[in-house]
Amino acid sequence: MEGFPWRLVTVDIDGTLTRGHGWLDIARAFGRQDDYSRSNRRLRAREIGEDEHLTDLLDIATGRTVEEVDRILDQTPRLDGIREALGELHRLGTRVALLTHNPDYVIDYYQREFGFDDGEGVIVPRDGAGRLAPPGSVRADKITGLHRLIARASTEPAHTAHIGDGWADVPVFREVGAGIALNSTLDEVNRAADRVLRTTDFREVIAALHGLPSPVSR
Repeated sequence: MEGFPWRLVTVDIDGTLTRGHGWLDIARAFGRQDDYSRSNRRLRAREIGEDEHLTDLLDIATGRTVEEVDRILDQTPRLDGIREALGELHRLGTRVALLTHNPDYVIDYYQREFGFDDGEGVIVPRDGAGRLAPPGSVRADKITGLHRLIARASTEPAHTAHIGDGWADVPVFREVGAGIALNSTLDEVNRAADRVLRTTDFREVIAALHGLPSPVSR
């Protein structure tokens, strides 16, 4: 619709669409909660970086099938109104994409369930039996993913808004027209965003996006 400047909205998953970190639920289901907690503590203490932390998380699902992970994702607590918010953004002429460190099979799940248009994350190989293989060397790189999404949407950074809650979202906020820190507990993330929003209903991002500074005036 005329007057709505955001041609692309990119959205993080864990802690943004979910109420808490989705990989905690996966770790619990697979008996790997201690491994999850250890890696999370080390990341928050800055003892490891995002690449090592991401490798630790992906390893939790090694040897499992995508179907097993999907069943856990079905039960993951999420914000209300995700599908409805996407419907409104589509009505406004906006493309909505997932920008995450999550693997391809998690992105596929959220696209099927809620109607996201696109996604960028990490590709995890399968073995000959269709089970998830060890992740190997992975790179937590949202900026490269962002540029791919912008190119496929045939838009530009100034007309892109990002919604996220973690440290990895801070450089994305700086690359795009505007950023929303959604339910973030990190001061650094909230300071970097144009808008800080706390809600249990994803539909509230619509009003937040309408209230963001115009990309022309940034």
